[in-house]
This record gives sequence, C-alpha cells and structure tokens, in this order.
Amino acid sequence: MDTGTAAGRNRRGPAGQGIWAGAAYDRRPGAIAEARSFMAGFLERARTEHGVEVPEQADADAQLVVSELVTNAFKYAPGPCALDLEIRGPLLEITLWDTNTALPMARAAEPGRIGQHGLEIVFAVADGFDVRREPVGKRITVTLALGPIGPFDV
Repeated sequence: MDTGTAAGRNRRGPAGQGIWAGAAYDRRPGAIAEARSFMAGFLERARTEHGVEVPEQADADAQLVVSELVTNAFKYAPGPCALDLEIRGPLLEITLWDTNTALPMARAAEPGRIGQHGLEIVFAVADGFDVRREPVGKRITVTLALGPIGPFDV
C-alpha cells in the first residue's frame, strides 16, 4: 500500500495536487473486504488529514464501487488486481487494473436474474466511467462526485 499527496499525477490535464493511495490484492479470502476497508480508510484520512468533505452517501457509494470492481476482477481475471484512489477537487477517482483484457459489458436489466448486476450498480452510482485496455489487462476508472461539480472541475 502506498499513500500520499499526488503532485502531477493528473493524467488528463495540467499537474495538480491530489490525495492518492494505492494497493494491490490477490485472490485470497478476505481481500474484497480488505479493499472496501482500504477505501473507507482513505476517505477517513481525506476528511481528518486534508479537510475534504465526504458526504455519507459518497462514502457508501465508493465502498460499493470498490467491492464490485474487485469482485469482478477476482471472478474474471486470472491474476491480481491493483486499486488506485485519488481525490482531485470535488472528484474521487477509483481505478482498478486487472489482468483480463476483455472489456466489461453491461447486460440489459432483467429483474428476475440472480447475480451479474455489478456493472449496473456501478453505472447507477457513478458520475463517470472509463475502461481502457492495457498491454496486460485493462484499467477501469469510476468517478464519483464528492460535492458540486462546476464547469471547470472535470
């Protein structure tokens, strides 16, 4: 696990300051709960050490997104996964890398279907979603708003 202030980590624009943490997980029992706990701890540190306002709903949504992404990585990818968390202004970016090159596909809603609703859940709470193939695997980034987003915050 690595944590800190991310100077210049913004890959989409000019160098900025953000709060960042990262961790890697393997498929051992308890790793999904550990990833959720890592998310909760990250947001708590953002509140207490950096004065970031994190609404209760955003905290719950972030833990849900992490749980769904890590669960899917363990279910469909043959290797470990890496989780990066970053807060830049009013935005929380949750990025998960895994070893499966297949891109996730949302299924049509089927109220009677048991399971396989993870991506639907992520889409329902996310303010942004991006997936990219990598030389090995793929990288999924989910963006959640921690507060009002202005025209220049994205």
